Amino acid sequence: MFWEKGLRLWRAVSAMLAFGWHGWAGEITLERATRNESQLVQPEISTRKGNNQIYAYQCRRLERPRIATSQPKKSLYHGVCVSVWPLTRRATGEIVPILAFVGFVLIILLLLSTASYHEKFSHLSFRGGQAAVGQISVSTNGRPAPPPNSHNEVFSVSRKDGQYWPIDFGGFGIINPNMIPHPNKTDVWIVVAQRMDPPGTAYGGQWSVEITCEAIFQNGALTCVEKPEILPISATPGGNCVGDITILNMNIGPHDARVFYGPESPFIVFGSNSQFTCFGQWIQDFRPLINWPFLMWVAAADRQFLVGKELQRPRFGPVEKNWFIFWDAAGDMYVHHDISPKRSFVRVGEKGMISEDLAPLVASDDEKCMAAYMPVPGKDEELHQATNSLAIVLCRREDPECNVEAKTYIMHIYQHKLWHGFHGVYEPYVVLMHRTAPFGIYGLTKKPFWIRGRGGPGRGRIPKFYDAEMRKSWNQSEMVYITSMNWKEQGRNYVGYLDDVLMLGFGIEDRQSAVMDVTAGDLLKNLGLCSEL
Repeated sequence: MFWEKGLRLWRAVSAMLAFGWHGWAGEITLERATRNESQLVQPEISTRKGNNQIYAYQCRRLERPRIATSQPKKSLYHGVCVSVWPLTRRATGEIVPILAFVGFVLIILLLLSTASYHEKFSHLSFRGGQAAVGQISVSTNGRPAPPPNSHNEVFSVSRKDGQYWPIDFGGFGIINPNMIPHPNKTDVWIVVAQRMDPPGTAYGGQWSVEITCEAIFQNGALTCVEKPEILPISATPGGNCVGDITILNMNIGPHDARVFYGPESPFIVFGSNSQFTCFGQWIQDFRPLINWPFLMWVAAADRQFLVGKELQRPRFGPVEKNWFIFWDAAGDMYVHHDISPKRSFVRVGEKGMISEDLAPLVASDDEKCMAAYMPVPGKDEELHQATNSLAIVLCRREDPECNVEAKTYIMHIYQHKLWHGFHGVYEPYVVLMHRTAPFGIYGLTKKPFWIRGRGGPGRGRIPKFYDAEMRKSWNQSEMVYITSMNWKEQGRNYVGYLDDVLMLGFGIEDRQSAVMDVTAGDLLKNLGLCSEL
């Protein structure tokens, strides 16, 4: 009967109103969307005949809704296709007017929801407007706060005011930024960061992705020159989270990635569901994940890490984070798990096999040095690893008398995390380790460094629930957490010198991301040497 068809139509439209441009009528089938651009067209309703039925498909990618012309093949590309209106061939003739009407309604809803979607992000565009979510404009830095006497201030070498550069990720909010120089493009960097979900996203954080773009310094920021793309990192199986962290079993995708050069090639380390514990650390050759120049790597590809491989340790904790890789003078790989309260690191062999924990070999000397120079965490405080590692030669590059082999050390940035008043503050320090076994600590900076442009006391993000009286006494500085460091100049890879420039990637208050190009030697001021104790 016509009224029954009308009722079905009303239910379909009601469902569509409830689900925005996703659409719903009849039975719904969710599938992975293909990455083949030729199968994605501008919005219009398309159909496919088969099994005496006609199907309409609506597909959504990261940036906007689109409609597919045929049933997409399954793929690891992140997108969603919704199959709507299974209609029998017999009913096709009768339903055409209704289909036309529904199509009209869909187009109107699509236009409205698309406008609403872009309105939601209109204030996030860096170009010609306010800063992107995850970014801040240069003008908002204003006059930088003077650093406390307890810190060493570091400056950007490429800005007259010495402040950091915001990262413009094309309107996407990001955290934990990384940047490495492009292998064959001058003054271009490959930037990778974790995408932040827009406000109001249902089940935000359950599905996590790392996104990437090529970027240059322009318009007062490190700016993507093309639309960011999702890194095709596979989700990993898990199911080993129990108790208070059972919810982590629902995680899909990588977290807190670190992208960096090794002695010869770039890698990515990321957190994901573990086969050994709840949440582990994985490593993969970075080159096959992006449009890396093919002939520059395929012949020398490290097949051991062509796909993601989980890193290991002798004894796992339930949630493992912030491990870093380092290489000795011979090019052998090691993974460093913890720096506090005790160091832990192992050698990584073929097929990911590991040695026993090597830290006890240098524990007595390390503990003496750490007690002298490391900050002592108090209540609700901790010391933890932060960045990847690099090798640094403690000479100027043009020093003809430098004994490079004897002067090369492993450098890493760790952080003193303070959590007080429901607000986190991170203070970054540098540690240098010997590059030859047994890899004892060579020195530690006595003071944390201060990023020029960081908000000083009272500029930290006040928790929303603070009342007027609590806000009067607020005196915390801005939370700046360092996540990555790489040599700025193309071709440096893993080893640099004191006068070489580093790119430091960092987040600000979990809302902004930025980069500072800083001379490496500036990070090593007030270095306390273990040999002097």
